[in-house]
Amino acid sequence: MANNSQDNRRKQYSMMRSILDYGMGGLILLFGFFFLFSEKLGFEFEMEPFFKYFFSALCIVYGAWRIYRGYQKNYYSE
Repeated sequence: MANNSQDNRRKQYSMMRSILDYGMGGLILLFGFFFLFSEKLGFEFEMEPFFKYFFSALCIVYGAWRIYRGYQKNYYSE
């Protein structure tokens, strides 16, 4: 009985973390694409182009990693 309860808690925690990773990953990806295409969207930032593109690439890579981690659901290393 206690084992079943612990398994249910782990499943619920994995599902919650997975949803959080999908949401945050999607949001960070959108920020990355926003900064990447900001000039075409009509937004101007007072930044060097290198730093803007570096930041957008960093956001895209990290957002993709968060989505992958949510898909993988490997939160417990047993």
